[in-house]
Amino acid sequence: MKHLKLLSLISYLLLFSLTSCGIFYKKITPPEVAYPYQKPQITAINDSLRYFGDNYIAKNQQGLWELYLSGNPYQLGLNSGALTLPLYHRQDSLLFTKLNHFVPSERKQRFLRKFIKWFNRDINNCVIPPFKQELWGQAQYSDTIFNYLAPAYQRTLYLHSAHDLGHALQDLMLVGCSSLAVWGDKTEDGQLLIGRNFDFYLSDDFATEKIVRFVRPEKGIPFMSYAWGGMIGVLSGMNLEGLTVTINAGKSSIPFKARTPISLLCREILQYAKNIDEAIAIAKKRKVFVSEAIMVGSAADGKAVIIEVSPKKFGVYEAPNAVICANHFQSEPYKTDKKNLEQINTSHSAYRYAKMQEFLTQEPKLTPSKMAALLRSTEGLHGDSIGYGNEKALNQLLAHHAVIFKPQERLVWVSTAPYQLGTFVAYDLKQIFSGSNYSSHTPYSQNASLNIPADPFLYSQAFKNYEAYRGLEQQIETHLREHTPINIDKVKHITALNPHYWKAYYLLGKAYQAQGDTSTAHHLFQKALQCEIPYSEERERIQKLLMAH
Repeated sequence: MKHLKLLSLISYLLLFSLTSCGIFYKKITPPEVAYPYQKPQITAINDSLRYFGDNYIAKNQQGLWELYLSGNPYQLGLNSGALTLPLYHRQDSLLFTKLNHFVPSERKQRFLRKFIKWFNRDINNCVIPPFKQELWGQAQYSDTIFNYLAPAYQRTLYLHSAHDLGHALQDLMLVGCSSLAVWGDKTEDGQLLIGRNFDFYLSDDFATEKIVRFVRPEKGIPFMSYAWGGMIGVLSGMNLEGLTVTINAGKSSIPFKARTPISLLCREILQYAKNIDEAIAIAKKRKVFVSEAIMVGSAADGKAVIIEVSPKKFGVYEAPNAVICANHFQSEPYKTDKKNLEQINTSHSAYRYAKMQEFLTQEPKLTPSKMAALLRSTEGLHGDSIGYGNEKALNQLLAHHAVIFKPQERLVWVSTAPYQLGTFVAYDLKQIFSGSNYSSHTPYSQNASLNIPADPFLYSQAFKNYEAYRGLEQQIETHLREHTPINIDKVKHITALNPHYWKAYYLLGKAYQAQGDTSTAHHLFQKALQCEIPYSEERERIQKLLMAH
């Protein structure tokens, strides 16, 4: 399956970018510390609250970790590493365990080792000095168990480019994110409202222990972002000026060397831009690995735009009162771009885009709660049942997180597990950054009345069935990948658990095929073709299986 192949490729690309550090053309040397600093002396109140000065990490009642940081770049890194130490080590361990699981043949390893050595020769020059200082500070707390792979600074640098590297070399995406911004007559109060799903999936464990980061840098604008232990880059965030940043991957060309990781470009925009023009100016200065749509919302401008960047082109897309973003580009430079047109024609991007358009016609005046309903939607166009977990749905039931921004009021709602279905927790950046002492200013205690309740679907039998389906899906995929026997009687109810999902029929068909029952497999492949299939490539694969029988 597509996610499995992508994960496998990205895994060994990243692993061997790490293992080959010692033989790069240019040695990657950590920066000299350029700031005064104090080694953090952490006070632990309990397992859920630790602090150092006015920096702290606390776990709220919804299970989110909330991290508050302040200081110069190197001090930010030190404080982050010290406060998040167990979370930082946990996420790295989960990642490297997953990578080791998917490393393929020695022949591929030798090829990729040579390629990555060449590809990453200049990456240290593609990160601005303050962020190198912060990465170096955080690296002081990296887990020494992984020192055999590469020195700490290299590891944290490469982990921030993992998304870009895998995306570029595979010419595909591991994620299918959706985002929407509306304002004027499209919202109940006329104010700008933004919602996004970040549909990144590495493993169930990796999607837990998420961190909401609140950062008050020595220079620049205080901001929040939603990430995990060890991540200083930005995937979704808003600053105190009411500027928001989210990213959606696009169809990419392969660059000839490492460039600025997209998460660090977004961090730079969030930390230093007050409005759309300033965000565009920053984006134009940086060369990037891959094609990304960066949705930027602005309280100062009262609207949002999409900055569309790639290794060779740059465009800005604007529309009156609403901008919709899936995984294809809309600005003029990409209108005739072959890769972009291919993305529209062969993937699920255009389908999700149409679903958001349809929602706007049904709900002409959006509110945060209605935006949450959109982000949680598992249905297809016209309310069709397309199967839980389908990539054509806005809610693919695998998202790392979802966020909702109301920039003019500096309000943000962040999702809680599982997927986007738990409570959306509200934060007020004006309140959070108005104080500095951890004991009197823990953000999670402030805005419970603004929280958006959990989705009722979370408590339904359909959700329980989906969770059981996922367990069987993983079992069958493991057996197929490892060519081990499958007990059909234990997995054949997979289609009953998720009866509208093409993949359930496909996987069961492959299981029967592996046992030599081509007649039953043929019937199941035909059933799969009657469902909504997200990629033309996957439909063609099933059609070829039928033709082969």
